Amino acid sequence: MSSLVSSSRQPISPKVWLGIVLCGAVLAVLPFLLGMAGQSWIRTLNFALIYVMLALGLNIVVGFAGLLDLGYIAFYAVGAYVWAMLASPHFGLHLPFWVILPVGFVMASIAGALLGAPTLKLRGDYLAIVTLGFGEIVRIFLNNMDAPVNITNGPQGINRIDTFKVGDFLFGRSQEIFGFRITGPEKYYYLLLAITIVIVVICVRLQHSRIGRAWEAVREDEVAAKAMGINTRNIKLLAFAMGASFGGIAGCLFASMQGFVSPESFSLTESIMVLCMVVLGGMGNIPGVILGALLLSVFPELLRAVVVPLQQTLFGEVILDPEGIRMLLFGFALVLVMIFRPEGLWPSALRRRELRSAKGAA
Repeated sequence: MSSLVSSSRQPISPKVWLGIVLCGAVLAVLPFLLGMAGQSWIRTLNFALIYVMLALGLNIVVGFAGLLDLGYIAFYAVGAYVWAMLASPHFGLHLPFWVILPVGFVMASIAGALLGAPTLKLRGDYLAIVTLGFGEIVRIFLNNMDAPVNITNGPQGINRIDTFKVGDFLFGRSQEIFGFRITGPEKYYYLLLAITIVIVVICVRLQHSRIGRAWEAVREDEVAAKAMGINTRNIKLLAFAMGASFGGIAGCLFASMQGFVSPESFSLTESIMVLCMVVLGGMGNIPGVILGALLLSVFPELLRAVVVPLQQTLFGEVILDPEGIRMLLFGFALVLVMIFRPEGLWPSALRRRELRSAKGAA
């Protein structure tokens, strides 16, 4: 038996190792290359990594378990406000990150379980409506919990939030290390990249575990999964809680990097954007989800950098706002993807096969 197991494990080829080394080298020097064009591009990349975390968390719920969640941004808000309240002058608390991150992780997981519990028998449009309402309820609560006891400071938000720090090493401030000046955004880039890699590894391990196969079984046919002995209630609750936990971590990092949070940062539009990242990249496929998150988070900044100077050169003024052009192109791209590649830009082999077989049968 051991010989069969060992023979089934294929060694990683040198080409794969070479690709990993090259990707690592590019990621290591990327912030310094972008820094030549301005620190704003490094901040854009940092936000892209945060969106990758959110998309990977939502992919567990939507891609693995097949549960449509339109209120995922609520867990992002929970993590952000946990960090804001425990590491700011708002309550006079300045706890270290190794206390706040687990609290944000746990609180977001509990929020995910609370959302999942009453929706266990819902699917499709009904589940989407309930989760959408949950996300709006969380945002409205954050917006109004400033009286009679000021908990969230209402629509004014919480500012002067502590940056992420390890001992005396502050990630939000520039400093010289071995004679090289490293800025705050560059520090945050490596922190976010490291946490993103950890989340990717966890997602890969989950996808190929018994839990991941149970999620896929529930996604394909919940009745058949229950008949095969899968506890669909616990599996669905675990999907909601696990996906929400990644959103809570992303929220903590967002609050520490921004230094300010307010309810306006957690609107329904953000939930739709994260869901579009998952759908555009390829539901259930981790590389595809990462691709979708990077495209939809970086593309607006590239568009803004090109459209405004181009209009000023051609017309002498800005006629069309970049935000309006972005939404127009964004909607047009989604329509094209749904028509020509409904499985996403980089789908999993299983989903591509399912959609093609369904199309052939039709």
